[in-house]
Amino acid sequence: MIESLIQNTAATGAKKCFDLDISVEDFQIQDTRKEFDGEFTLVVFPLVKLARKSPIEIGQIMGDFLMNNLSEYLESYHVVQGFLNLKLKPSFWHNHLYNHALKPNFGTAPKASKGQVVVEYSSPNTNKPLHLGHLRNNFLGYSVAQILEAHGHTIAKVQIINDRGIHICKSMVSWKLFGAGETPETAGVKGDHLVGRYYVKFDQVYKSQIAEAIAGGSTQAEAEADAPIMVEARETLRLWEEGDRETYALWQRMNGWVYSGFSSTYQRMGVDFEKLYYESDTWLLGKDIVLKGLSDGHFYRKEDQSVWVDLTDLGLDEKLLLRKDGTTVYMTQDLGTAVLRFQDYPDMIGQVYTVGNEQEYHFKVLFAILKKLGHEWADNCMHLSYGMVELPDGKMKSREGTVVDADDLMEQMAQSAGAITAELGKVESLSDADRKILFEQIGMAALKYFLLKVDPKKSMLFNPEESIDFNGHTGPFIQYTYARISSILRQYGNSFEPIAAAFELNAWERNLQQKLYGYPATIALAASNYNPALLANYLFDLTKDFNSFYHHCSILQAENEASTRYRASLAKAVSQILSGGMALLGIQLPERM
Repeated sequence: MIESLIQNTAATGAKKCFDLDISVEDFQIQDTRKEFDGEFTLVVFPLVKLARKSPIEIGQIMGDFLMNNLSEYLESYHVVQGFLNLKLKPSFWHNHLYNHALKPNFGTAPKASKGQVVVEYSSPNTNKPLHLGHLRNNFLGYSVAQILEAHGHTIAKVQIINDRGIHICKSMVSWKLFGAGETPETAGVKGDHLVGRYYVKFDQVYKSQIAEAIAGGSTQAEAEADAPIMVEARETLRLWEEGDRETYALWQRMNGWVYSGFSSTYQRMGVDFEKLYYESDTWLLGKDIVLKGLSDGHFYRKEDQSVWVDLTDLGLDEKLLLRKDGTTVYMTQDLGTAVLRFQDYPDMIGQVYTVGNEQEYHFKVLFAILKKLGHEWADNCMHLSYGMVELPDGKMKSREGTVVDADDLMEQMAQSAGAITAELGKVESLSDADRKILFEQIGMAALKYFLLKVDPKKSMLFNPEESIDFNGHTGPFIQYTYARISSILRQYGNSFEPIAAAFELNAWERNLQQKLYGYPATIALAASNYNPALLANYLFDLTKDFNSFYHHCSILQAENEASTRYRASLAKAVSQILSGGMALLGIQLPERM
């Protein structure tokens, strides 16, 4: 990388010109601001006090040294206060374009050159359909996995399906009480949607029973604990854990409805998994781990027979691991799953949990317990925490049925894409089948990009109309630019051989070259930070820079053949990066729009 070369040469220059031992890392390199001439800027302020010279004088001395020692790369320099702006020769950019940026694997590390990472995402409950929050989770986890793979890691994409527990029993009890034998087939709805209806129904009845008990003189706590429908749900959980045949059969039946619904939703999302873990398989392992930890003195039992762990010495609290009736909690299952995964993937160097930020404390506790039990690999576990997706009228609540359903939203996005595209008059030549494919691609691009362009740590407000704007900071804007480039390249042909000799580049060509140059560093940064937003925003900036270049520089009608070939090559490199980069986000780019 040219930045490293500049830093190393600057460190040598500091020694020879000022007799200063400055580490390479202390020389900061940044992109030159657009209002100044150059591509990279060396910050020389650290030398001012040590060399006892003005920033401008130091800049000139260092500029001369760099020019003399990097004459193969540097064309000129300009000093602005304590900033040394460096302009690279056209030959550097020509070499980079034809020997790097145009290569199909540009920006990615050698396959499987780094260790294995297990990435968990989705991890739904089988008591309701997937919603808008699940969309952000799935898109984030999938794209992080893709980016890590592009950075050289071997990836295992997994999920833990929360298919047991009190929340599942709520839907089961509600269906038994009010379902009258209803099935997805008789109701004419997806299985996950049907089960979700009964989860909402449970909450409605539960609240009604609580209100009735409080009106009769019970306290809030007593009413919540003694509500008949909740008592039955707790009993159903006990029966399930004891293996009651009838309870187990109903559980299997209703979960089967949900899995069928999830499968079609995942297919439309464009996400997949290498391995599925089920809480119903891991909770017993977790229970065994807790009981062994109890016998080994890591945990303790209270008088009511519940089992706890004391983490107060780590700045955490005491945590329940087994209830007084012996039933398990989420933490129990997560302990079992974590141990099982390291058995399944013994070569993994890290495990990433993609879960909302409301669970940050849960994962601090989980990793602390694993470490207490002697699992040193707990240090390699990471919670990829992300903010909630909110609606204009507030947070979503599954129990109250105030969620934005994932299936409904994806369908709405496709329909909106069709309406807007048709209004712009861009689909007259397409068949009905091709239109359907195009609308789906545009709608999903709008949805995915809008959810991924925001830093995962931040909560966000979802705006469907804003997400599908063809001229905004959106996926469709990038898609439309890619289709434009594809049209240009179809007219141009396939001659992307290097030109005979480098020639001077204008400001728009240089700017686009520099943006292309930053693609590998962007993937590396997005991978190290588990942050697809860095890549998403880079691709948007690249798209804007290409459009500026396209507006000012004719490609097919350039002043000479060499410029036409060079600019077409630039366009080709941009199209490859847009295609590859958006694929890492799980977004398809149509050749025509």
